[in-house]
Amino acid sequence: MNANMHAEPLLKVQGLNLRYPGARDGAYAVQDASLELHPGEVLAIVGESGSGKSSLLNCIAGRIACAPGHVHYRRASEAWVDVHALPERERRLLARTEWGFVEQHAADGLRMNVSAGANVGERLMALGERRFDTLREQGRQWMSAVELDAERIDDSPKAFSGGMRQRLQIARNLVTHPRLVLMDEPTSGLDVSVQARLLDLIRSLVARLHLSALIVTHDLGVARLLAQRTLVMRQGRIVEQGLTDRVLDDPQHPYTQLLVSSVVAP
Repeated sequence: MNANMHAEPLLKVQGLNLRYPGARDGAYAVQDASLELHPGEVLAIVGESGSGKSSLLNCIAGRIACAPGHVHYRRASEAWVDVHALPERERRLLARTEWGFVEQHAADGLRMNVSAGANVGERLMALGERRFDTLREQGRQWMSAVELDAERIDDSPKAFSGGMRQRLQIARNLVTHPRLVLMDEPTSGLDVSVQARLLDLIRSLVARLHLSALIVTHDLGVARLLAQRTLVMRQGRIVEQGLTDRVLDDPQHPYTQLLVSSVVAP
């Protein structure tokens, strides 16, 4: 168990609800979802497609208005804020500095018409950095940190493979040393060998940088590899949560049992 589990949480989500306009039978995409995340902890959100995983992540990030419900975050200043109550400008600044968001499709999280180095440096500029030499050096360092060739700093992301783009997106998010990173299916759509290398990289960065992270995934193997705790979603509700090994090795809810058995069945 994470030693910081007994410390004050970094994030407290309370009673989030989301219903998209026009949803069939008024069904909720997210219903009464609550969770806590502690400093240095990785929490996986798992479930089948349509279970509400990504909707919950976007609600937490403040990208979608959820009502009722609250997302309380403890800032670097130790002050608690309700993310959904922040003015739009402050929420955007938070997302560019203390938070990171890794998109499922890397092209959605990158500026495809500027260089790899500019993608990384742009986040630093949100913190006020304007010195070209510093921006370029940080770009090179972070490309190396995610195992990209720093000599390709001037290349467009369009020239990169899918796995390389995802690495660049991770570098773009981590350059500001965020306190919280949200990841939406970061290995989806990649070849198995590329997925394995990317997971090794994420696990290494999480440990080295003491990152706190929420990771949405449909792959229980990803949850087992990266997360100390896992919560399971079904039809917008959290049906089970706990230590990852306990949830995956001794599932209590019938739906979790079905998910696990579908993976281990011959």
